Amino acid sequence: MNSPEVKEFIRQHSSLFWYIPEDKKEEISEDVLVEFILNYGDLEAVKGLFSIYGMERVGNIFFSSINLSERRKGNYNELTLNFFTILFNRNALGNTHGKTE
Repeated sequence: MNSPEVKEFIRQHSSLFWYIPEDKKEEISEDVLVEFILNYGDLEAVKGLFSIYGMERVGNIFFSSINLSERRKGNYNELTLNFFTILFNRNALGNTHGKTE
């Protein structure tokens, strides 16, 4: 169950979750939220995500998702995958999931 803060964040960026029915958007998983914000959000959306979860937690969600399967990794566009892999490996202290190649 998402916190009120996360639900508000999802409402603010509702258009990014265009294929999810309106009444289901506020209950999307952290994996989906992180994937859509990193792939399709603007800089302010990414900053907002970091503000809510923290960079380390977002990095852990990101790496857990892309290391789960090639299909999940393929959900990220190539430039997004490369950029955030580098960013989280350099800045998400304590991250032990990184170094995907």
